Amino acid sequence: MVGDVDDTTLKLNPQTLLPLHAPHPFDHPEYRQHRQWMERAIALAQAAGDAGEVPVGAVIVDSQGRLIAEAENRRERDHDPTAHAEILALRMAGQAIGTWHLTQCTLYVTLEPCPMCAGALVLARVARLVYGADDPKAGAVRTVINLPDGACSNHHLPVVGGILESVCRQQLQSWFVQRRHLAPDKYL
Repeated sequence: MVGDVDDTTLKLNPQTLLPLHAPHPFDHPEYRQHRQWMERAIALAQAAGDAGEVPVGAVIVDSQGRLIAEAENRRERDHDPTAHAEILALRMAGQAIGTWHLTQCTLYVTLEPCPMCAGALVLARVARLVYGADDPKAGAVRTVINLPDGACSNHHLPVVGGILESVCRQQLQSWFVQRRHLAPDKYL
């Protein structure tokens, strides 16, 4: 014994580097909730992809874990460059709760938000962002730039990235491979 800590507390599982008595992180209730809502966002992204849109889906839940809004990309169908899943979900959430202040809401999205969407999340004062895959071309939360933590941000947004990351990334990559095959000049 060392102080008030017994030997089992100090032993680490070599596979996870977690204490042997600690529950697996995937069993944590918060992680399970993140997976549940990301799975819904992935289903919305699939619907967008099936409709010819870049497959991105977004879900907004309140602090009690209740669904407030959900949306998928609609830029092609609506002929609207701002019709990203996040923007549409933010608009729906504001209408649903009667205010643009989304301070008690979490937004789940399959792809790291672009500058427009990251800016909108900050302006809406979203309580937390949870996303799937990083966006190496336009990611404005972590990958290319970090708008929520920037000097110009009036609201610092807690972010959880990488939830079901491989599923989200594969969904996007498969869609782009298929589209490049069908219309090589459009998706370069």
